[in-house]
Amino acid sequence: MSDNLQKTAITPSTHTAPPAKFSHGVKKGNLLQVAGQVGFLPAVAGQPPTPAGPTLREQTLQTFANVKAILEEGGASWEDVMMTRVYLTDTAHFAELNEIYNEYFADLKEAPSARTTVYVGLPAGLLIEIDALAVLG
Repeated sequence: MSDNLQKTAITPSTHTAPPAKFSHGVKKGNLLQVAGQVGFLPAVAGQPPTPAGPTLREQTLQTFANVKAILEEGGASWEDVMMTRVYLTDTAHFAELNEIYNEYFADLKEAPSARTTVYVGLPAGLLIEIDALAVLG
C-alpha cells in the first residue's frame, strides 16, 4: 500500500537540536508523535541544555512545557493527546508525579490521555522524561 502523506519534523525554537539524528516531534497525516522530552530550560544559543532544577516538580513542569511546545508547533494541544509515557528514575517519585500530574491537568474536561509509567536510567541530574502521541482533527 502506498502512503503519500508527508512526514514533517518538528523542532520548536525553544528546543536545542537533538543530540542524534531524530526529531523532537514528527507529524504525518493526523498523527503527531512527540519524542521523549526532559526538563531542560528553553535553549540558549551557544550554551548546553540546563535542567529546570534539581526537584521532580521543577523538572516535570518544564517537561510538560517542552511537550506542549512541540504539540503546539504541530497544531495540537493536550486535548489531542491519546497516550503519554512517563519515564521516572526513582520509584519513590511515583506518588509525587501523580500529584503534579493531577494539578497540571486539573482544567481539562477529561483525563489527558492513557498513560504508562516506567522506571529507567536517564543522564545525570535528570529525573523524568515524557513522550506523547496526539491525533489531530
